[in-house]
Amino acid sequence: MATANQRGQHAHERRTGPGTEASDLHVLAAQLRRMNGEINRLVHGFAGSHGLHATDVQALAAILDAREPMTPGRLREHLGLTSGAVTACVDRLERAGHVRRVRESTDRRVVHLRYVPEAKEAARQYFLPLAEAAAATRSRFDDDELAVVVRFLTAMNEDLRLVRSDER
Repeated sequence: MATANQRGQHAHERRTGPGTEASDLHVLAAQLRRMNGEINRLVHGFAGSHGLHATDVQALAAILDAREPMTPGRLREHLGLTSGAVTACVDRLERAGHVRRVRESTDRRVVHLRYVPEAKEAARQYFLPLAEAAAATRSRFDDDELAVVVRFLTAMNEDLRLVRSDER
């Protein structure tokens, strides 16, 4: 039986003609929404199984992906939350055993958020099917095609970041 996403995708494909700019944009938008929905389904499942909120999982991803040690202030900016909301989020993550607050410098006011290795391994195991799906999909593209996909996603994320930060 087809899922709602699949039924919507098939109906959408019947309404748009191939090769037109409008249909290409609609197909792209539909596929991005579909991928977002599938990833959200996994994120919500992980959050639920660990007693977390979906925002907490976003925070974990931000801590994991950070190029330099993550601080509560940088996490607040990244997630677009208030200071109080970030404090509550970090408190939940710490109570659940996912992160630790660490003071690593001589300035005791500076707090870094560290992903607990055992919790990182649990997340890795939970999201292993996502990693395997990404690897299987990646194998169907050559390096040049993948470079275009990465360039598109990088530009899309940057444009979305700018939209998020605009005064509305």
